[in-house]
Amino acid sequence: MKFLDLAKVYLRSGAGGNGAVSFRREKYIEFGGPDGGDGGRGGDVVVEAVDGLNTLIDFRYQQHFFAKNGQGGQGRQRTGKDGDDIVLRVPVGTEILDEDQETVLADMTELGQRVVLAKGGNGGFGNLHFKSATNQAPRRANPGQPGVERTVWLRLKLIADVGLLGLPNAGKSTFLAATSNARPKIADYPFTTLVPNLGVVAVDGEEFVVADIPGLIEGAHEGRGIGDRFLGHVERSGALLHLVDGTSGDVVADWQTIVNELEQYGGGLADKPRVLVLNKIDALEAEELEERRAALAEAAGTDVIAMSGVSGEGVTEVLRALRALLKREAAAAEPDPTEGAPWSPL
Repeated sequence: MKFLDLAKVYLRSGAGGNGAVSFRREKYIEFGGPDGGDGGRGGDVVVEAVDGLNTLIDFRYQQHFFAKNGQGGQGRQRTGKDGDDIVLRVPVGTEILDEDQETVLADMTELGQRVVLAKGGNGGFGNLHFKSATNQAPRRANPGQPGVERTVWLRLKLIADVGLLGLPNAGKSTFLAATSNARPKIADYPFTTLVPNLGVVAVDGEEFVVADIPGLIEGAHEGRGIGDRFLGHVERSGALLHLVDGTSGDVVADWQTIVNELEQYGGGLADKPRVLVLNKIDALEAEELEERRAALAEAAGTDVIAMSGVSGEGVTEVLRALRALLKREAAAAEPDPTEGAPWSPL
């Protein structure tokens, strides 16, 4: 299945049915009075977050979604049938944006969440509704309200526990393939990964989800190389795994490039807890490895784990560090059970 994380769709809710003008006509009933029914209401356009989807590819082939109109009222006080709703089924993590691509209308972060994007028009009143003591035979009815037309954007932000970051060819896909059942494309050239990949990683009997996004370049936060869309996929992650290519000519500059992009992008990405890893150590001599590791640790002000996704050296240590980080974040997010509790004497 092809991956698509941005789609434009056109919506129109159903119009309400017209009210009816009708009078009761039966034998032996001389003054039957009005009996026109109300029109049915138009259908809504609804978006729902469902399980089993991780792409918006369906919206590439269908962009127009129109709900049904309500039926008109009829005589004998019969109300018209309501129009059927139309439901857009999207993956969990989809943002609904207005036509300006900036205003967030809804954020579908929970399974089963439903949001009405375009409400159907109300049905018109039949002439029975206008009967009064001074107007026993009204001959007017209301038309149904029109439906709502709008254009929205769907933007998918994958939900994962850990987001992989790094420059192109830093070894992110190799790490994901070595630690999960995911099979991303791997090759010895930059920009091998063109779409995000998800993988379930296990260590010491516990599992968490890792998102591998295409490599970032300088200016990614401004959309260069559509990097702003890629960064959106790790925006919801609980922690970040920053891979630095150990064979690069300047590992500190490579690290700084990614950090700058996180800070410029905003959204709290720069404040997320991170594990910093020097990758591809199988291609380095011991002395060269220690020199680059020390330089990177000094610049980042944090510990640096040495790893090789190809040989497997240090991979388990990285996974355990991520697991510990996720546990700490989960514990910190839990509310204090004693907070707000009623006072009681000891």
